[in-house]
Amino acid sequence: MRLACFEDRGRQRVGLVADDLQTVTPLALSDAEAALGALPLVERLARGEALPAADGAALPMASVRLLAPLPRPRRNLFCVGRNYHAHAAELKGSVFKDDNKPVDQWPIVFTKVPECVVGPHDVIRLPGAHITEQIDYEAELAVVIGIGGKNIARVDAMRHVFGYTIVNDVTARDVQMRHAQWDLGKSFDTFCPMGPWIVSADQLDGLHTRVRCWVNGELRQDGPTEQMIFDIPTLIETISRGITLYPGDVIATGTPAGVGMGLVPPRWLREGDTVRIEIDGLGTLENRVA
Repeated sequence: MRLACFEDRGRQRVGLVADDLQTVTPLALSDAEAALGALPLVERLARGEALPAADGAALPMASVRLLAPLPRPRRNLFCVGRNYHAHAAELKGSVFKDDNKPVDQWPIVFTKVPECVVGPHDVIRLPGAHITEQIDYEAELAVVIGIGGKNIARVDAMRHVFGYTIVNDVTARDVQMRHAQWDLGKSFDTFCPMGPWIVSADQLDGLHTRVRCWVNGELRQDGPTEQMIFDIPTLIETISRGITLYPGDVIATGTPAGVGMGLVPPRWLREGDTVRIEIDGLGTLENRVA
């Protein structure tokens, strides 16, 4: 299934996207539930309950405005850094010039605040040159947790995955390097485009798909998820050690090589740029920079 959050005639709703991607059928949720996007549905399914009934006829996809499937995640997004070998190599002389320990020892985990999430076609807003001048893109497959748990073993991890979505882990590189942690440079308003929907794990194999990113039509990133240093089960095992994961939690799994900082010379996002991210079997994000 594909769960989408969308705006229809000024009302926020949640529904099921048809297999041909041409229509979306709204489901019977209260306005308070719909404000949380797909989260109430993920929670229901995690409890073994059925989805609510349809609330009206299917709507043409062209007639609605897609929002992030989790417009305000229940808490900070878990994110993983340096999780593709080639990407780790391209940043050795920049972010990690003073910290080049072996990348395959432990995953690097940081967070983004939930308020930085925006929709799959919303604008990425530059904070201003007095705050940052080095804005970068990072195309990522994101895992959405279904069944929660703590101390989840790697061999059991995939049964805790509800599905997948796309995120752009937009990053202020100068802010990232300026501080001894990454959260500030990762969490500016609009710095996490998400969508276009959540695809359930029975319809997409996140262990075997492909992540691509174009900037102004130029292919910059192209990496299969098989090239992750730490695969999805390992990430879930690591993040859940001593920390309870809940339905709807999001884990962004890292980005392939080809980010702006890794180019020679670096190429930062500027006003008027367009970033398009595609993941096979999942869909497309396309966001303009302003």
